[in-house]
Parts: sequence; structure tokens; C-alpha cells
Amino acid sequence: MNRGFYTIMAAQFFSSLADNALLIAAIALLAEMSSPDWMTPLLKLFFVLSYVLLAAFVGAFADSLPKGKVMLITNMIKIFGCLMMFVDVHPLIAYAIVGFGAAAYSPAKYGILTELLPAEKLVAANGWIEGLTVSSIILGTVLGGALVNPHVVSVLLELHIPVLSWNLNTPTHAALTVIAILYIVATVFNVKITDTGARYPHQQHRPSKLIADFANCCAILWKDKLGQISLAVTTLFWGAGATLQFIVLKWAEKSLGMPLDKAAILQGVVAFGVAIGAVAAARMVPLKKSLTVMPLGIMMGVVVMGMTAVHSVWAAYPLLVVIGALSGYFVVPMNALLQHRGHVLMSAGHSIAVQNFNENLSVLTMLVLYAFMIKIDLDVNIVIFMFGFFVAGIMFFIMRKHAANQREHDSLALIGEVKH
Repeated sequence: MNRGFYTIMAAQFFSSLADNALLIAAIALLAEMSSPDWMTPLLKLFFVLSYVLLAAFVGAFADSLPKGKVMLITNMIKIFGCLMMFVDVHPLIAYAIVGFGAAAYSPAKYGILTELLPAEKLVAANGWIEGLTVSSIILGTVLGGALVNPHVVSVLLELHIPVLSWNLNTPTHAALTVIAILYIVATVFNVKITDTGARYPHQQHRPSKLIADFANCCAILWKDKLGQISLAVTTLFWGAGATLQFIVLKWAEKSLGMPLDKAAILQGVVAFGVAIGAVAAARMVPLKKSLTVMPLGIMMGVVVMGMTAVHSVWAAYPLLVVIGALSGYFVVPMNALLQHRGHVLMSAGHSIAVQNFNENLSVLTMLVLYAFMIKIDLDVNIVIFMFGFFVAGIMFFIMRKHAANQREHDSLALIGEVKH
């Protein structure tokens, strides 16, 4: 990997670290406001809403400028969203602004990999990017949990920060200040990302043309025999992963008796497992063998159902690591395959925008269903069992579809194909 790749990794790490710490801080802020429990998963829903609503536009935006510059602009939007919480803007609205920045950040972040690296390095690059992203989730959730811990808050409130004009006289201001500093560090690394020299044809600006172009890109990727399988798997994974974040928090509260600052650590445990699986996949699974990992998706759904039998913290840790490792090992090769097919069939920014649209539409759907289940006070163990059964069942049908595709034509021969 060249030096530019490591700069991208550093920028992604600190930006994602701040995103995840801010989620925990926003959850704590909702609790301070005595908001109902069903509103908590809506934080993530508001965050990913921009990925769906802006999907037709962010791909063109990412391809209209050098990717490093796009990452810098969108990280500044995240900072603005974070600062909105300082002035008592509702957490749902403020976190939605952060999601707006993240939606435009993502096509540039992943698209630059296809500009910077050859196809045979994409699995390894994705493994390291996902591993580092998940590491930032681990540290971000743990940091967010620490920042809402009363003992840590009391220490932060005693610190004197002369550079800042506002007075850190509330726990929320103390936590948000630390998170804003992390966004600033990410900005510094974004500035240092070098231009890859990749340029794309003039991008459309009329909304009707952009939407039509985006719809065409969606159709191309879903009709492609490799694209449809990898897109279906990653769409399922990201919807399930976002929902699992909140299921773990609720499960920790109901089954393990853990408060928010401790339950956030369990989210980090899952993310630690994902990092292990992602790095292992990067080292062991070449792009040509990426589709062989699909049975692990079924296994992950089955293992998730095992959460219903666990009532001890020490039994929860290894179980959550296994769940994370299985998901990381099977999603990284599929993500790399999807990026490869998208880059072959269309531009980098457009293919990532299509991917984000489908994945985050899945996140929205599953979070709405989860919020409804919480609203009707469904037992968390029933929710977990339904969740695990759903993941395993959908993965089974995706594998059947791939087998049917292979009987018609050897789609595996397309892996490694040069750009059209």
C-alpha cells in the first residue's frame, strides 16, 4: 500500500471515531430529556436518512472533485452537526446533519480506493479499512460511554480550556468538546490526502438527470450476476448491523442489568470481533474466492439467536466476539467484490452511491421495524430470535439465487474483469 492509502485510513479512523462517540453522547442526551425508548433507534435512522435521500446526488458530487477535497468538505459538515448540539438543537436533527456529511463522505472514501489501488489489492484494502473503521467503532463507543460516565464528566468539567469561548458547565458540553476535537483531527488528515489524478466526465447538475442516471446505475448493478449477489449480502449486513447496535444496548439493559456507559462497551466487543474477522478475511480470502464466505452469514444469524440463553456478562463477551468475527469475515470480501464490479461497470463514486442507497434503505427499514417492536413493548429475547432467524433465512435465499445464476452462466469468470 502507498502512503496515500495510510493517510486515507487515518482520516477515516478519526472521523468514524467521532461519529460513534457522538451517537452514545446523543443517546445520553435523549435520556436527559426523558425521551421515550423508541426514539433511541431513530437517532441512527435520522443519521442514515441522508444516505437514501441524497444517493442520486452524492455519487456525482464525489466524482466532480478530487476525492480528498470531497472528504474535507463533508467532514466540515459533520463538525457543524456536532456543534449544533451545543446550542440545544434536538439530538435527532443535529445527528441528521452529521449523517448528511457522512452520506457525501462515503462515496469519496471508498471510491478513492479504486482510483488508488489495482483490483487484486481491493480485498486487502477493504480489510484494513473495515478493520480500522471497526476499531474506531470500538474506541468510539467506549469513548462515548466514558464521556457520559459521571466520574469522567466531573474530571472534564474541572478542566480549563482557554481556547474555547463557551463555558463547559454541563456534562453534554464536556463530551461534545472532546468529540469536536476528534473531528478537527480528521480534518487535518483530510487536508493531507493527495490528489490521485483520476478525473471523470462532466457530471450532470439537473436533479432530473441525476435521478435518471442514478436509477440506471442501480439497474445495472442489480442486473449484474455478481453485483446483485454482493449487493444483496452487503445490504442485509448493514441493515442487520445497525439494528444489532441497539439490540445489544437493550439486551444489556434487560438481560445483563447494565447501564448505558457499560452497555456501550458491549457494542465495542462486537466491533472488536468484526475487526478480527475483517483482518483475517483481508489476509486469507482473495477476490476470486470472495463468494465462498456466504455460509458464514447463515452461521452468524444462528449464533445471534444464542444471545437469548446468555445472562452473564462473562458469557456475553465471547459470544459477541464470535458474532462480530463471523460478520467481519464474510462482509469484507463481499464489499470488495461489489466495489470491483461497480468500478468495472460505472464510475467509483456512482457505484458507491448505489451501494449506500441500498444498504441504508435496509438500515432505515430494519430500524423502523425495531422501533415499532420496542414501541409495542415486545420482549427483547423475542426480538433477538426474530432478528437471527431473519438474517439466516435471507442469506439462505441469497445463496440459492447465486447457485441458480451459476447454473445459467459462470459468473465467477467476471471477477478480475477490466473496466468497461
